[in-house]
Order: sequence, then structure tokens, then C-alpha cells
Amino acid sequence: MVQVDVFWSYGIGAGLGLASAASTRVEKVRDHAFQTLLFLAIVFAPSGFVLLWNFPSWETMHVGTRDLPGWLVALFGVTNITQGLLGFAVARWLCARGRAFSAYLHWVGGYFGMFFILVHGWDGSGYQRFFSPTREALTGWTWSTAAAWLTSPVAITLMVMGVVLIPWLVGLTVSWLRESGRAPGAAALSASVLGLLVIGLPAIAITSSVMVRQAGVVGGLLGTVALFGVLCAPRFGLLRRHFESLGFEVALESPATPLGVTS
Repeated sequence: MVQVDVFWSYGIGAGLGLASAASTRVEKVRDHAFQTLLFLAIVFAPSGFVLLWNFPSWETMHVGTRDLPGWLVALFGVTNITQGLLGFAVARWLCARGRAFSAYLHWVGGYFGMFFILVHGWDGSGYQRFFSPTREALTGWTWSTAAAWLTSPVAITLMVMGVVLIPWLVGLTVSWLRESGRAPGAAALSASVLGLLVIGLPAIAITSSVMVRQAGVVGGLLGTVALFGVLCAPRFGLLRRHFESLGFEVALESPATPLGVTS
């Protein structure tokens, strides 16, 4: 969706930048950056164009039509690439300065922003807009609408795209993380990455949405900040422990790597 892709593309880039930094070989940087660009340019950005052309109402969360101005469509496509490259560059920059966990939080933050908009949106109806194939279906929305969405052309298109996008993205992330020689096996690492992106971060976004609904915008914001504080706590925070499970605490302990990364 147009509203979420700016966060998603940044999260994709930051995640790949973090994974790329697991390797201490300088010659890998250019190759990883090029592969990131290829993924964004020939998989991620085109998928957005396909959805916007075929399902303009759904892709704009039912606030736009195919009559969108050309410059806006072009901007949408360009930012799907540039935001990803920005996320990659920021994550690499942070890792090169020994701040790998900060880079990890950029990865997490990009995906959290995406899932929060999908769940909550700007008016609390994000999940209803997502699970409505047409603008008409959004009117009088019920969970039956969501059930019907699962067999709609929109859902089928997303599933087909996912067959290409998800394995490619996870494959790059896992293979680069394992270049450190200290990450878990490919199967365990794949499950860990998918667990964060498909279960963990959506759960955090749902919790944040509930807090906004119950405590208002300010209360929800404060509650979300507190929640991330707990999840990032050095000794017991689940996000901190997930970060360490990727092998970074060990992989970045070398006092003199080609990237200048230290623990």
C-alpha cells in the first residue's frame, strides 16, 4: 500500500544493511549494495506498481483512484527504491561505528511503522481498509468482509508476489548474516527472521494500536515508547535477545575489523 511502502522499503534496506555488516570483508560491501538495489528495483518497486495499477483503491487504502496524478505515482515508485537504499546506508553507517543494535532498531522501526499503519491507520480503521478489496466493501465492514478478502484478486495477487519476494528477501538476509561465521544455521536463522517480521512486530503494532485506542494518542505513544524500552532492555529484553541471537554480539567483538566495527 502507498501509505506503508515508505516504511517497508526503509525497513527492508535497514535489515539488509545490518545483515551486510555481519561480514568483515570490505569487498562484500559493493556486492551487497548492488544486490539490495536489484531487489528493490526489480522486485519490490514493480510489485507496488502492479498493485497500484490493478487495485488503485486498495493500494491507496481506499482514498485514491487510478486518476492519481502522474508525478505522485512516479514519486511512489522512486521512493520504494530510494528509501530502501537510505535504510541500507544508515544501517551500514551505524554498524561501522559499533552501533549495530541501533541499526537493528532501524530495521525493527521500519517494519513497525508499516505494521502500525496497516493495523491502525490514521483513524483506527487500518486493518479494515487492508481487509477490504474494494471501497464498497469497506462500507459496513465486518469480519465476514475480511474472510471474503482472503479469496479476492487482491489477496491472490499478494500471495503470488510473496512466493518471489519473501524467499528472495529472507535468503539475502540469512546468507549475509551467516557470512560472519557465528550466526545460527540457515533454517534456525530463517525461522528467527520470519518470526520477528511476521509474528513479533505485528504483535507489537497491534499492542500499540490497542493502547492508542484505550489511552488516546499521547497515552498510546508513551505506552509504545515504554513497551520498546522493556523489549530493548540489555539483560532481558526480547528484542535485545533476538539481536544477540543473530550473532552480532560475538561477530562484532573483533577490535579491528575492516569496517572499523567494535563491540
